[in-house]
Amino acid sequence: MSEFQNIGLIGRTESESTVISLKRLMSYLEGQGYTVVLEKETATSVSEHNTCISTREKLGELCDLVIVVGGDGSLLGAARALARFSVPLLGINRGRLGFLTDITPEQVEYKVGEVLSGKYMAESRFLLDMSVTRDGKPVGKGTALNDVVLHPGEFIRMIEFDLYIDGQFVYTQRSDGLIISTPTGSTAYALSGGGPIMHPKLDAIVLVPLNPHTLSSRPIVVEGSSEFKLIVGKQNIAKPYVTCDGHDQIITEPGDIIRIHKKPHRLTLIHPLDHNFYETCRSKLGWHTN
Repeated sequence: MSEFQNIGLIGRTESESTVISLKRLMSYLEGQGYTVVLEKETATSVSEHNTCISTREKLGELCDLVIVVGGDGSLLGAARALARFSVPLLGINRGRLGFLTDITPEQVEYKVGEVLSGKYMAESRFLLDMSVTRDGKPVGKGTALNDVVLHPGEFIRMIEFDLYIDGQFVYTQRSDGLIISTPTGSTAYALSGGGPIMHPKLDAIVLVPLNPHTLSSRPIVVEGSSEFKLIVGKQNIAKPYVTCDGHDQIITEPGDIIRIHKKPHRLTLIHPLDHNFYETCRSKLGWHTN
C-alpha cells in the first residue's frame, strides 16, 4: 500500500491546459483507489465531479501528498501556504520553465504512478520569513520560497537602504533594490540580476543588488542561518516595496525596518527518481554540450 492515500490537487484555474491535466490526473488517481481532495479555487474550474473540496490550508491537514498542476508560480504559492503542515509537494509542469514542477503532462500516469509506488526522491527546501516594522510596530509580513525583494515600486527611482547581517553593518547602498534569495530562487529573479546558481541542497542565501550605483557592489553568498535587517533610507523620494516571491507586497516608509530570516518550517519537494538538477539547468537555461 502506498504511503500516500489522501492526495490533494491544486491547479492554475485560468489555464485550459491545466484543467485538462487535472481531469486526467483525477481520473487516474480515483481509478487507482486513492482519495482525491480538490483545492477550493481549483474545483471551480473542474466541472462534473464528485470529489471532496477543501481550502488550500486545510489540504495540509487532510492530505499525505499535494500535487500541483501548473508552473513554478503555482508551486510557490502552494509552498507558502502548506510548508507549516509538512505535507510534501509534487509538481506537474503546465508552465514555462518548470524548475520546480518537473513532470511533463505526457508523463502524468507513469511518473505519478512511480511516485505513489515509492519510487521517488525527496528534497528539503527552506523558506524565508519577512516582516516590516514602523516605529517599533508591525506593518506586515510574508513568506518566500524563492526570494524577498526590495524595489522602488511604482516609479523607477534609485533607493537607499542600510544592510545589516547578523547585527553587523554591511553597507549603505544606493541602487534599484536588493534580492535576498534562497538556493531555490537562485535560478529565478536572482539569476536575471546577475547572481550565481546555487545547488538546492546548499544551506546558503545570496544577496543580489539591483543595478547598484557603484560597480564594486557584487552579489554576496552567506550562510542560511543568517539574519538580515534592512533600514529604508529616510531621504528616499520613492516609497520602496518589499515582496515575497512577487506576492505579499508591502509599501514601506522611510525609516521602516525589514527583517528576514530562515523559516522554521521546511518544504519537502517530491521528484521522480530520474530527476537531475544539472540536467534541468541544461534544458531550461539552454546550456549546450557542444
